[in-house]
Amino acid sequence: MHARDLIGGLSHLVGEAGVIRDPDEQASYLRDWLGRYEGRTPVVVRPRTTTEVSAVMRLCHQTGTPVVPQGGNTGMSGGATPDASGAQVVLSLSRMTRIREVDTINNTLTVDAGVLLADVQRAAHEAARHFPLSLGAQGQCTIGGNLATNAGGTAVLRYGNARELTLGLEVVLPDGRVWDGLRGLRKDNAGYDLKSLFIGSEGTLGVITGAVLKLSPLAPACAVAWVGASTPASIVALLTSLQATFGQSVTAFEMMSASCLDIDAAQRDDAPMPLRDAHAYHALIELAGTPDDDLADRLRQALALATQSGTIDDAQVADDAARAAMMWRVREGISQAQVRGGKAIKHDIALPISRLAAFIDEADAAVAARFPQASVINFGHVGDGNLHYNALLPLDIPDDDFARLTTSLNLCVHDIVVQRGGTISAEHGVGQLRRDALRRYKSPVEMDLMLMIKRALDPNQLMNPGKLL
Repeated sequence: MHARDLIGGLSHLVGEAGVIRDPDEQASYLRDWLGRYEGRTPVVVRPRTTTEVSAVMRLCHQTGTPVVPQGGNTGMSGGATPDASGAQVVLSLSRMTRIREVDTINNTLTVDAGVLLADVQRAAHEAARHFPLSLGAQGQCTIGGNLATNAGGTAVLRYGNARELTLGLEVVLPDGRVWDGLRGLRKDNAGYDLKSLFIGSEGTLGVITGAVLKLSPLAPACAVAWVGASTPASIVALLTSLQATFGQSVTAFEMMSASCLDIDAAQRDDAPMPLRDAHAYHALIELAGTPDDDLADRLRQALALATQSGTIDDAQVADDAARAAMMWRVREGISQAQVRGGKAIKHDIALPISRLAAFIDEADAAVAARFPQASVINFGHVGDGNLHYNALLPLDIPDDDFARLTTSLNLCVHDIVVQRGGTISAEHGVGQLRRDALRRYKSPVEMDLMLMIKRALDPNQLMNPGKLL
C-alpha cells in the first residue's frame, strides 16, 4: 500500500486528531529521551481505545507495515524509536488515559496503557492505597512503557519489579486480535503465564493496551536516612544488617559513589550535601511502617551501632519530611547531572547482592587501567543488585572516539558482570542499545527459544523490528 493510502486508512480508523503527519509535530516521537537515536516515520498514529489499536494493527498486518509501539518515550535503550527507513509507523498510546476501575477490596487498579505512572500513583493514593513503582521519569513515562520494559525503580527491594506488580494484561496481537487477560487474580494456574511473556518484551510481541495493577496499603509512617562509608562492601554489610533488624520495612536502599555527588554539585551552586564530610560511598535508606514502630528512633540506634562498629563512617536520619525530600532529590538528580556533565556510557546491570562489592572493585580497576579518560559514575538500587555503572567522558569528545570507546568499555564491563553471574540489562530494557551484546551473553539455546516465541507470535516480523532481537 502507498504511504498516502496507508495514512488515509489510519486516519479513517482513529480520526484526523489521531494522526500526526507534519514532520515538525512528529519530532518528539522520533528521537529517544537521551538523544542517541533518531528515526523517521510516515505517520504517528494515536488511538484512543483498544478497539482502535486493534483496527490499526489489523491494517498494518494486512499491508505488511512495521509498527513501533511507544508510551511516554522516556526509555534509555532506544526501544521506542523508529529506524531511519521512514517505513515504520509509530503507534503512540498517549491518548489512552482512562482509569478503568479502582477495586479497594481486591486492592487492584485497572488502567489504560497510556496513563502516566504519576497518575497511577495519584489514583491509588486517592483510594487510600499505594502503587509502589517509583521512577525519576514518573511524570512522563506511561504504565504501558513500564510494563514493556519490566521497569524497576527504587522500591523493588520490597515490592518487586513491574512484573510482580501486575495481575492482568490486555494485549493487541500483531494481527489485530485482542487477548483480554484483565484478571485481578493472585492465583491462576490455568495454563501458561502469558502475562509474564508480554511484560518485558519491549513491544516485540504485541501492544499492551491495559493492565490490572496490584495495590498496597498506605504506609502511615516512614524514616529516611543518608549514610557515608568507605567501601561498597560496607554498604552491602549495612543492607544485610538493616534487613535482619527491620525485615520488610526496608523499602529502598540506594547506593552512590562520591563522583555522583561531585557531578551533581558541579552542576548546581546550591546543591545540598546530606552529610558534612566527604565519603567514598553513600547510601540512601527508607523504611516504611506504622507510627507504633518508632522507625526513626530505631533507625538512629541501628545506624549508631553501625558507626560504632566501623561498618559505616557517618549517618544522618531526616528530622522531617522536607529533609527527607531533599535527600531523595539528591539521589534523583544524578541522572540529569551526568547528562549535563559529559557523555555517558551507560550500563544497566544487575548482580547477586553478595557479588556487588567484588564486581565494583574489579570493574573500577579495569576501567582506570584501560580507560583513564573516563570517570565512573556508579549509582543504583543496591538493595536489589541493580547498578547504573556509568562511565563519563568529556562533552567535547568527537563522536567517532565516543563510539569506539563505548564499544570497548561496554565489552570490558559486561564481561566482568556476566563472569560474576550478572546480567547486562536489569530495568531499562535491551532496545537497540544492547541488542547486539545480547547474542554474546545469552546461550544459543536461550536465543533460540526467544526467537521461536517471536516467530510464533509475529511471523511477519512487524512488531518493533530491530529491537531486543
